[in-house]
Amino acid sequence: MAAIMHILVGLPCSGKTTLAKQIESETGAVRFSPDEWQLFLFGHDMDHPDHDARHTRVEELMRKVAIQLLRQGASVIYDFGFWSVQERDEMRALARELGVEFRMHYLATPLEEIYRRMDLRNASGRDDIFVFTREDLAQWLPYWQPPLPDEEGCQFVLPGGGA
Repeated sequence: MAAIMHILVGLPCSGKTTLAKQIESETGAVRFSPDEWQLFLFGHDMDHPDHDARHTRVEELMRKVAIQLLRQGASVIYDFGFWSVQERDEMRALARELGVEFRMHYLATPLEEIYRRMDLRNASGRDDIFVFTREDLAQWLPYWQPPLPDEEGCQFVLPGGGA
């Protein structure tokens, strides 16, 4: 079986990590979830001035490792969000370059459901997640470019039970 590059597209609390874990369990693909690595390496650093730079470096390292795995025939799951058309186009081009199958899973979770999950998640007291607010999300939304139904490789995923 050929290696598969899975990319998960969606806003925070849309269910990406839950789906990534499901794909990992069902297929044995290697899952790359930047928030998990970021929390392990730096803790809850959302307010730290280096947070964004650290996050970018974590993603860069994950991409390098994932490319090595794909070249060796292993499937990978990028649980990154892929908010822009440009990012998704780059990943499609990379999959073609590597000769691997490309699957884009778009979690089209309604904003009200995202807010509901965010509130539950923030109130959970878990130390394995980043806490963010409705105001944070409002600042990020202008950067969000949801996939269109005809975007190559897109599989729409119905909102499920993850946060």
